[in-house]
Amino acid sequence: MTSLPSLTTSAWIGDPPSSASGLQQAELDRAVKVDRPSSPSLLNLRLQMVEQLWESVLERECGPRLLDLLRLLRATSPDGQAPAQPPEEVLQIVEHLGLDEAIQAARAFALFFQLINIVEQHYERGTEADLAVRNGHQKSVREHEKLERLLPYLKAQNVPPAWIERLMADLSIRMVFTAHPTEIVRHTIREKQRSFSGLLGQLDWAEQMDRAKMPTLREQLAEEILLWWRTDELHQVPPTVLNEVDYTLHYFEEVLFQATPLLHEHLCNSLKAAFPHVAPPAANCCSFGSWVGADRDGNPSVTAEVTWQTAIYQRNLVLGKYLESIKQVTKTLSVSLHWGDVDSRLLDTLEQDQHRFPEIYDTYSVTYRQEPYRLKLKFIQRKLELTRERNERLKQHPTEPLLVEDAYTSAREFLDELLLIQDSLAATGLSCRRLNHLIAQVQVFGFYLAKLDVRQDSGYHEEVLTEVFDYLHLLSAPYNEMSEAAKVKFLLQELQTRRPFWPPEVQLSPKAQELIDTFRIIRRLQKEFGQEICQTYIISMSRSVSDLLEVLLLAKETGLFDPITGTGSLAVVPLFETVEDLRRAPDVMTAILDLPLYRSYLHHLGDLQEVMLGYSDSNKDSGFLSSNWEIYKAQQTLQDVVDRYQVKIQIFHGRGGSVGRGGGPAYEAVLAQPGRSVGGRIKITEQGEVLASKYSLQDLAVYNLETVTSAVIQASLLHNYSEDYDEWSRLMENLANVARQTYRSLVYEQEGFLDFFHEVTPLEEISQLQISSRPARRSGGKRDLSGLRAIPWVFSWTQMRVLLPAWYGVGTALQGYIDQAPEFNLGQLRFLYRDWPFFRMVISKVEMTLAKVDLQIAQHYVDELTSPERRETADYLFNLIATEMHRTRQVVLDITQHEQLLDNDPRLQRSVHLRNRSIVPLGYIQVSLLKRLREHHDGRRTSRTRYSRSELLRGAMLTINGIAAGMRNTG
Repeated sequence: MTSLPSLTTSAWIGDPPSSASGLQQAELDRAVKVDRPSSPSLLNLRLQMVEQLWESVLERECGPRLLDLLRLLRATSPDGQAPAQPPEEVLQIVEHLGLDEAIQAARAFALFFQLINIVEQHYERGTEADLAVRNGHQKSVREHEKLERLLPYLKAQNVPPAWIERLMADLSIRMVFTAHPTEIVRHTIREKQRSFSGLLGQLDWAEQMDRAKMPTLREQLAEEILLWWRTDELHQVPPTVLNEVDYTLHYFEEVLFQATPLLHEHLCNSLKAAFPHVAPPAANCCSFGSWVGADRDGNPSVTAEVTWQTAIYQRNLVLGKYLESIKQVTKTLSVSLHWGDVDSRLLDTLEQDQHRFPEIYDTYSVTYRQEPYRLKLKFIQRKLELTRERNERLKQHPTEPLLVEDAYTSAREFLDELLLIQDSLAATGLSCRRLNHLIAQVQVFGFYLAKLDVRQDSGYHEEVLTEVFDYLHLLSAPYNEMSEAAKVKFLLQELQTRRPFWPPEVQLSPKAQELIDTFRIIRRLQKEFGQEICQTYIISMSRSVSDLLEVLLLAKETGLFDPITGTGSLAVVPLFETVEDLRRAPDVMTAILDLPLYRSYLHHLGDLQEVMLGYSDSNKDSGFLSSNWEIYKAQQTLQDVVDRYQVKIQIFHGRGGSVGRGGGPAYEAVLAQPGRSVGGRIKITEQGEVLASKYSLQDLAVYNLETVTSAVIQASLLHNYSEDYDEWSRLMENLANVARQTYRSLVYEQEGFLDFFHEVTPLEEISQLQISSRPARRSGGKRDLSGLRAIPWVFSWTQMRVLLPAWYGVGTALQGYIDQAPEFNLGQLRFLYRDWPFFRMVISKVEMTLAKVDLQIAQHYVDELTSPERRETADYLFNLIATEMHRTRQVVLDITQHEQLLDNDPRLQRSVHLRNRSIVPLGYIQVSLLKRLREHHDGRRTSRTRYSRSELLRGAMLTINGIAAGMRNTG
């Protein structure tokens, strides 16, 4: 291990000054200027305790030297921002750190961030809104995010009960989990996070009920931190698709299976209290989908076999959970015939079950002679066991048709038996909460757990169909060279016949074979699991009517669509992603709905058209403000289109984790949607680190699902119309155009920008993280922005603390408008911020992002990582970025009338500050390791490159891991 220069270490080796010790209450108070109670809050106490435990573990494992180093490094940014001129002695220390020391420091900071993330998740769910209401303070933006407050508010607003009842009957919320490469934390670490949170819960209980247990619990917390410290944080190999399936389904197994019925129960209770005569919604009003194992776009590892195994895996998991629940219900339902009646229908089924399962009857008939519910549940348990046995055999022998006598053939059969028990109990004045929860779970999860959405790029379909049509000599010219009108005419001709076109037993390209296998596996899934498991086919990069008709043609070929009868079982969902595609969306949907063949098919599907809107590519294409406005407009115009054809629309929001990809609080985002575009129906993707931040704990999951449900109800019933809306729209159009021009002039038009981006960010190192089965680029590694996925684009800017995609161009647009008439126009923007949810959402997201920006640490990246020959260009580009950032920050403060960013959200303000002061030194370490890694790559042999490239890369990746944890965002 390299020793540190004695000149610079003498000031900090030994006993550190008290001001540099752990996170003290005074530091917490300085983190945000708010009035605090005389005694520290429980959150602050827990933060102090966890930091003390963290320090004790580090001192034990690494000695006081590392701890003193961390304290010194954190002291360089007491205000949460890097100093304009980093202390020379600190930079010297970082530059001379041995790799082992650098890795230890990076791991320590990463562990610290993850620990405080858990503490905040555990203690801060909904506290801002709760405190605002409890203390009678000014209205919180999230005042009605909880159902227990929203429904009485709707009653006070004289919303007719009939409206509520109609909405509840149609309520459909689906959270769709995806496997985009933004989840940097290992599954193993997530387990430790959950365990740590559980110990915090025990500590809370002990503090109130049995304080003698608190020392033991503190020891257990320290032990958990120690085990965590000795666990490798990084994925050693790229995950397979089935690894990603396992990771995602972990949330269902550990949290969502139990959380979902709690949400429904809470919704029903809140509804009954405010509107006692309104029928409650179905339990599956909030359900789940998944792209994991089904999303093919850009991921050749997702094959038909993988999708089949995913479905088997999902069913196995949910059957296992049902078996656990049945056993618990059996323990609970001890009702005896001596003391209560039982529905005669249930007794009749017991006789039938006795003949089908004599071994079960022989085993339990004496024990449960007077307890018919328990006996019935034992028969149900056996049927579930047989169903799971069949599923396991299907996994091992996927091509064999399997019939297992007496197994359930569908979740409906299972549900009917549970409802029979529920009805029998109700007839005698009884209810069983565990049984009610199980019924809700079956209604939500069925025998498939989560509905699988299949997605593929439109260009993929065109390429394969061109190959097939060329082989068959169906066209005089290649299909992909035909005009759009000619394509549509040809496809409609092919769609109006049942004649197959796919050549049997002909060896086509692997790509063509995989595409037809995809449609065949959808057909097979529907036969085995029921149509509900896989009814949606999403076409990414949709640009034309032919994109939709191509999918219908493939569906016809595999029996998923019959054009003669106008029936089928696969919904075609266009995904409009770029700005140009969003603008084209209404014309595409008008053209497709004009086709009698398609309109007839949509009628068969319930007159419901789903349309997906992409946030990531539109943002990368045109910047944050333009992207959000184009999506807002697209929803308005698409609603007008479907109104003309008297069909319903469901918008599927393809949101990422970060603000630059549509992320941010879902509650505000839903409320910001235009007019009637919600209508009680919404789908939202949940990606990457968002899963852990929202669904790692049961209470946290219920809270987040409740906020989305509240927002959908509120947005569907309380529309925000204004006489001035057209004027607002014209203003936003102008602002968005200016913002887009400003963004594109930097990103796409400034010479040298791409080289600047590659040099000053850890983009190349991020692409080597083993965090996804999908490649980081679309175009085989081409070094351009068009081929780079939006996720690493955003991830890279986040690492160097610029977060450019989430704000660049906004300041120029807003300030330019203010400058035209300073007093009046600023007042107009303040009015919009107060009264227009969309504009408030945009400004709030920009404000939140800017609070995480640190141009001074970013300057350090530019100074240290830019090659000498590009230094002048880099300085010029960074000056453009810095100028726009300061402009944007000031105009946001002017509009919000805040003294500091996030003054209206003290919780978030404190949280950002708490992390910033430790991210700064981690940034210094990252820059140092990136320099060494690049020197090694370039063959510049120095004393600092005696380590192997793999050793240096591991160190750099650990800093990426740490900063991601601290920023709570990757891509």
